[in-house]
Amino acid sequence: MTRLTHLGEDGAAHMVDVGGKAETHRVAIASGSISMSDKALKAIREGNAPKGDVLGTARIAGIMAAKRTGELIPLCHPLGLEAVTIEFAFEESGIRATASASLTGKTGVEMEAMVAVSTALLTIYDMAKAIDKGMVISEVRLIEKRGGKSGTWKAED
Repeated sequence: MTRLTHLGEDGAAHMVDVGGKAETHRVAIASGSISMSDKALKAIREGNAPKGDVLGTARIAGIMAAKRTGELIPLCHPLGLEAVTIEFAFEESGIRATASASLTGKTGVEMEAMVAVSTALLTIYDMAKAIDKGMVISEVRLIEKRGGKSGTWKAED
């Protein structure tokens, strides 16, 4: 059985010591979606949602959140991210967000990518809820990670 790295011998939670690990280039890509009414999707696409530029604001919010992941998730290391990107794609009944986070360091950036996607999607919800309070955020997941001792991992569809 694989031992959980955030639990000590006594079962108490602790922050993993990454001091002895080698620095490698690390990248994580996460994705998620938000489904919504045709009216809300049209307003966002046309740039006339009540609160303004929904996707521009969501992109900034996601990047800001990625940089603060260590403050949000109790045992995450605070990281000096080198890059965070967030892209949006319109789908038939909603929007897909994809975030990438990267750095050269001793620990991975999976949580940063997932926090970026989650926050971007929550920001879309907040900015369009006047049009559609029934939007649904779903499918937030890690798509790929590269670097570190475990190398490359890709999600199976």
